[in-house]
Amino acid sequence: MIYSNMIEITPNFSLDENELTFDYVRASGPGGQNVNKVSTAVQLRYDISRSPALPLEIKQRLIKLAGSRVTEDGILIIEAKRYRTQDKNRDDAVSRLVALMQKAFEPPKVRKPTRPSVTAKAARVASKRQRGEQKRIRRYHPEEWE
Repeated sequence: MIYSNMIEITPNFSLDENELTFDYVRASGPGGQNVNKVSTAVQLRYDISRSPALPLEIKQRLIKLAGSRVTEDGILIIEAKRYRTQDKNRDDAVSRLVALMQKAFEPPKVRKPTRPSVTAKAARVASKRQRGEQKRIRRYHPEEWE
């Protein structure tokens, strides 16, 4: 994949690729002897807190969505080692970042407070009354035993 300088996140937002840093490390897993010699795993680092492109509310949502993948300094680290080549792992890391950011751009759904229906309230009260009646019947009355 040929990289342009901008990575499209949403139709009206693109991320400058220069804000991303890539570290290449040795990956565990399949690859035979090659796995011991070639650094194919990719660590993508994106500094969320210092990114000039992102609005504050998107930054906060992205940090919350990323969870433990964000360091205390606000740097998002995505590790990609699924494939045997650097290029595929790099593409995988970028696509995972894009997916995470797209999710952060979706506004959270606002909870609409609801109330129980009249029928539900009546059913609740009826069941409480029935339970109370059952307990009243089971009560010990000494005068009935003599």
